Amino acid sequence: MLDDFELSQLVEPLLAWYPGHARTLPWRDEPTPYHVWVSEIMLQQTRVEAVKPFYARFMEALPDVESLAACGTDWLLKLWEGLGYYNRARNMQLAARTVMEEYGGVIPADYEELLKLKGIGHYTAAAISSIAYNRPEAAVDGNVLRIIMRAAEDDSDIAKQSVKTRVEETLRAVIPEGRAGMFTQALMELGATVCVPNGAPLCGQCPWEPFCLACAHGTVDALPVKTKQKARRLEKKTVLIIRDGERVLLQKRPEGGLLAGMYEFPCMEGYPSERAVLDFVRAKGLSPVRIQRLPEAKHIFSHVEWRMKGFALLVEEPDAQDQLLFVKPSDSEEKYAIPAAFARYSQYMNIRIGQEKFLS
Repeated sequence: MLDDFELSQLVEPLLAWYPGHARTLPWRDEPTPYHVWVSEIMLQQTRVEAVKPFYARFMEALPDVESLAACGTDWLLKLWEGLGYYNRARNMQLAARTVMEEYGGVIPADYEELLKLKGIGHYTAAAISSIAYNRPEAAVDGNVLRIIMRAAEDDSDIAKQSVKTRVEETLRAVIPEGRAGMFTQALMELGATVCVPNGAPLCGQCPWEPFCLACAHGTVDALPVKTKQKARRLEKKTVLIIRDGERVLLQKRPEGGLLAGMYEFPCMEGYPSERAVLDFVRAKGLSPVRIQRLPEAKHIFSHVEWRMKGFALLVEEPDAQDQLLFVKPSDSEEKYAIPAAFARYSQYMNIRIGQEKFLS
C-alpha cells in the first residue's frame, strides 16, 4: 500500500532514466506556460501522435495568450476541430481573457492561482506550475496513478478523488528540489511508454523494476483498480447530406450543450422513413430531386453514443436562402467547424474534417 511504501527510493532512478528515454515533443522544445497549458488540454483523451499536427496548427494561428483571448469563436472551434470536447477550447479562451484582464497577460505560476482559471483543474495547474515554472507540484493523471499504484502494489480505487488526492500529497513530498519539471515529465513518460495503459508493461525496461512490488509479486495485470463507468446512453440519429448542386446545407448547433456552437449536417431524431425525410426537407422550403440511403455510422462521446443512419439528397437551388446556410465544400473545410462525429458523412461533400486533414 502507498502509505507503507518508500516512494523516495524511486526518484533518482527515474531521473537518471529520463534523459535517455524522453520523446522529442514540440511542446517540450520550449516549455513555456502557454505551450504546456495548450498541450496538456489537447492531450486529454487524445494520443500524443494525434495531437502533434493539431498543436502545430494551433500555435501557428494562436501563438500566445493574447491571440487566444482575441480569437473569434468560429475560428477557435475550427482550429480545435477533430480534438473533441469543444468546451475545453471555449474554457481556454475564457481563461486567456482572464489572464489578459487580471494577470497582465502573464499566466500565473502559483498552483492556487492557476486553479482559479476556467477549465484548469488540479492536474493541469500542477503541470503548468511544475513544468513551466519548476515549482514542486504533483501532476497526477491516469498514467501517473497507474505507475504509482503498481509500484506500491496499492489496490485502492483510483476512480475516487480521495485516492488521487492521496497520491498527489505523497508525490509532492518527494519532488526533488530544483528538478520538479523534469520529475513531472519523467513520471508522464514512464507511464506513457513503459508502464503502458494498454497491453503488457515493459517491466524489463523500467527503472523501477527493482523496487516495484506489483512486478515482484506478479500483480501488475490486476493494478490499478478502477470502478467501471456507467453505460453510455444510446441516441439514434439520421444525418442528412442536402446538396443543391455543389453546395451543402449546414446548420449551427445551439450555444449550449453537446458540441455547442459548432456546425452540423441537418439531423432527425430516430430512424424515419424516406417519406418522413422528404417531408422534413420540404418543410425547410426545399424541393427534393433525388434521395439516396447512406451507410450507417456511430460515434462515441464520453457519456453518449450516437448510432447514425444517413441520406444524401439533391434539391433544387432554393429561391430564398436567408434562413438556410448552403456552403461550398472548400468554404466548409476552412471556415465552419464540423464535429468529427460526422466524419463518416463528410466524404459526401468532398471535405476532410478533424484528424482526416492530417492523413496523407
